[in-house]
Amino acid sequence: MRFWKYQGLGNDFILLDGTDGKLSVDPEWCRRMCDRHFGIGADGVLYVLPGEGTDITMRIINADGTEAEMCGNGIRCVAKHAWDYGIVGAERFRIHTLAGDLVAETFRDDSGKVSTVRINMGAPITDGRTVPIDHDGEFIDQPFTVEGIELRASAVSMGNPHFVTFTELTDAQIDMLGPVLERHPFFPRKTNVEFCRVEDGKIHIRVYERGAAWTLACGTGACASTTAAALTGRVPFGEPVDVELPGGWLRITIDKDLKYALMEGPAELVFEGEVS
Repeated sequence: MRFWKYQGLGNDFILLDGTDGKLSVDPEWCRRMCDRHFGIGADGVLYVLPGEGTDITMRIINADGTEAEMCGNGIRCVAKHAWDYGIVGAERFRIHTLAGDLVAETFRDDSGKVSTVRINMGAPITDGRTVPIDHDGEFIDQPFTVEGIELRASAVSMGNPHFVTFTELTDAQIDMLGPVLERHPFFPRKTNVEFCRVEDGKIHIRVYERGAAWTLACGTGACASTTAAALTGRVPFGEPVDVELPGGWLRITIDKDLKYALMEGPAELVFEGEVS
C-alpha cells in the first residue's frame, strides 16, 4: 500500500489516498502503523476519500485507533496533497469532515507546490452540552479544581472538544494535568487540553491531544485557545493572532460574532513509501 508522510508544525501523519473509492478505514491498521518502533510512526492517519457533496472527504484516525472529528494540522496536509497530486483543480475547495464541510485555500511556492494553507475552520462552539462537557450553557473562564489544583478554564469546540486554561502552572503541574484532564469525567468524550500564556499579543501553547498525548502542534487547539483568549479580552477579535506551539507558528483570526475561525499555517511532505 502506498502512503505519504506529512507534517504540519511537527504534528505528523500517515496519509492514504482513497479517492478511487476502494479504500476503507481500518483503525487497527492505523494503530499499528502509528507505532514509532514497529510501524511507520505518526500522530495519526489521514484518509483522503471521495467527496460527500464536496471536492474530497477527510477522515482522521488517532495513534490509539480512535477517530477524531477534526484535525487542524491534518487538514492542511490533506489540502496540500489534494492540490499537489491533482485531486482538485482549484486553489479553493471544500473538504467534508466529521466536523462539517470546510473551505481550504492553498498558497504555492516557486516550485508550484503548496507551502501554506488557510482553512476556514467554521464556527467555534461554546455551548457546554455541545462541546461536550458536563455543564449547561457556556463554560468560559470558570473555576475548575483537579488534583487539588485550582484553574480557571474555558471549554470550546472546533468540531472536537478543547479545554483551555491560562492559569500559571509549573512544568511539572502541566505534565501531570494533561492526561488527567483528557480523561476527566467532566468530558464525556474526553478532551484536548491547552495550557496557554499570552505575551506581547502572542499566544504560546502546550497541547495534550486527545488520543495522541503530547503533540508538537494542534490546529484546532490553536483556534480554540485563540477563541478563549478573545472571549476573555486577552487578544482582539477580527485580527490575525500569532500562536506558537512547540512545532512552530500558526496565524489565527476569530470572528467577533464567532461565525468562523481562520487558521493559516504550513504543511510539508516528508517522504512517501510502500507498506505491506
